[in-house]
Amino acid sequence: MARHLVTSALPYINGIKHLGNMVGSMLPADVYSRYLRQRGHDVLYICATDEHGTPAELAAKAAGVSVAEFCAQAHDAQKDVYDGFELAFDYFGRSSSQQNVEITQHFSRKLWDNGFIEERAISQVYSPVDGRFLPDRYVEGTCPHCGYDKARGDQCENCTRVLDPTDLLEPRSAISGSTELEVRETKHLFLLQSKLQHEVEAWVARHEAEWPQLSSSIARKWLTEGLNDRAITRDLDWGVPVPADTWPELAAEGKVFYVWFDAPIEYIGATKEWADAAPDGDSRDWKSWWYEADDTVRYTQFMAKDNVPFHTVMFPATELGVREPWKKVDVVKGFNWLTYYGGKFSTSQKRGVFTDAALETLPADYWRYFLVANAPESDDSSFTWEHFAATVNKDLADTLGNFVNRVLSFSRKRFGDEVPAGTAAGEAETRLGEEIARLLAEYEEHMDALQYRKAGAALRALWSAGNSYLEEKAPWLEIKTDPEGAALTLRTAMNLIHLYSVVSEPFIPASAAAMRGAFALESDTATWVTAEQTKSLDAVPAGTPFTVPPVLFAKITEEDLESYRERFGGADA
Repeated sequence: MARHLVTSALPYINGIKHLGNMVGSMLPADVYSRYLRQRGHDVLYICATDEHGTPAELAAKAAGVSVAEFCAQAHDAQKDVYDGFELAFDYFGRSSSQQNVEITQHFSRKLWDNGFIEERAISQVYSPVDGRFLPDRYVEGTCPHCGYDKARGDQCENCTRVLDPTDLLEPRSAISGSTELEVRETKHLFLLQSKLQHEVEAWVARHEAEWPQLSSSIARKWLTEGLNDRAITRDLDWGVPVPADTWPELAAEGKVFYVWFDAPIEYIGATKEWADAAPDGDSRDWKSWWYEADDTVRYTQFMAKDNVPFHTVMFPATELGVREPWKKVDVVKGFNWLTYYGGKFSTSQKRGVFTDAALETLPADYWRYFLVANAPESDDSSFTWEHFAATVNKDLADTLGNFVNRVLSFSRKRFGDEVPAGTAAGEAETRLGEEIARLLAEYEEHMDALQYRKAGAALRALWSAGNSYLEEKAPWLEIKTDPEGAALTLRTAMNLIHLYSVVSEPFIPASAAAMRGAFALESDTATWVTAEQTKSLDAVPAGTPFTVPPVLFAKITEEDLESYRERFGGADA
């Protein structure tokens, strides 16, 4: 089996993330990781909080605590939410870790030695009121490209264009709000991306055939416009320090590396954190995943489209410039945005459903299924409460949940608490087995290709096939004239429930576990089944004790909807 390294874009530390952030990175990465593990592959899923940069300092200041204390608390708060969503990270690290500091500084020294970092004097915004140089995100103003009046000095949240603070119209300090800004000269380190342009182009050309069009088109757009040399240091109190043994003057001035330089390196840093956190006696080789690993490891990254340029162009340039055999990504799965009634979810403006509130409202599987089955792949998609309720009620409550409940309840009522035997499988069961095998192969094809909407539709079709079989056989009528035939029908349906518990695991792990837990099997795991194995449907033999689990999915009522719209906003949000 293959070795699969999976990472998702690091969630930023300043607050709990919204549903758009969840579906654009961590959740699809979790679904893929779970699927690969079930197929028997060796999987390492790594993520971490992104803790450096201006927003962390500003958020800590607003909270009245040190940046280190704020980040520690925020990391734990985010991890609690991700645990609630059952995101099965192998390790969820922190970009402020000592491991990331050491590896980032190593990268910087190698880039310097190889001639890809240069020290330059530049003009930078200085605020006399604040008594300091203002890094890019400490400057806010109007975007010169789209006119958005809350653009930051590094990137416009509205049009995603990368900016410099001096590009902004009507700039102001994000600390004090002062517009009395000056431009002064200071020294910073620059990554010479222009010298790596051709190498990045050649690397992209070798890999982009496996990427979705969204990822390749964004990478190509940046390469066509040309890679510019970019400052990779900032005047901040919090970040990876510039190493004093290489740049003593800048280190003495307290320069730290730009968050977008050290954050991607944290994928490697977090893997070393994972290795260093191994229990006594357990050896973990982090370098086998990252260093000289190209022939043995397949690396897949997940992120929303605003992060794609950094992972398809900027970080590969960094890795190429180091001139060491660090593993580079094979597939970049980029996502469009999930909107809230057509408007953007916004952490800063508190618009939309945030992940902690989502878990307070309904169980995680409701959200997991809806988000993945409606993932914003080919274009932006819109979250509405009406669409969410219709999906939950039709797919989860009616198609899957009702099938499980009525099969187990009816069988217990008529045959007791063990799976009935009945007659040998007949023509209907043979047709069902072939149909299930076909649909499972479809499902696997879409999962392997990272096509989440299509995979969700195939999973839904698998559930529907069970309902069609049940309607065809009608055991509630069959039992009146052919009890043994009805017993066969119910045993077949129970085996479908067990099959659903396996193939639904990536999407709805808690509900899948509840379905598997209904059967008292001696050894029962979520190990994948082949399409050929599904034709016999005999994982749950006659005589197996079973229980009827609580209702898997409660329907969302109109009263529920009204309360959700009142709390989170509806079409007028």
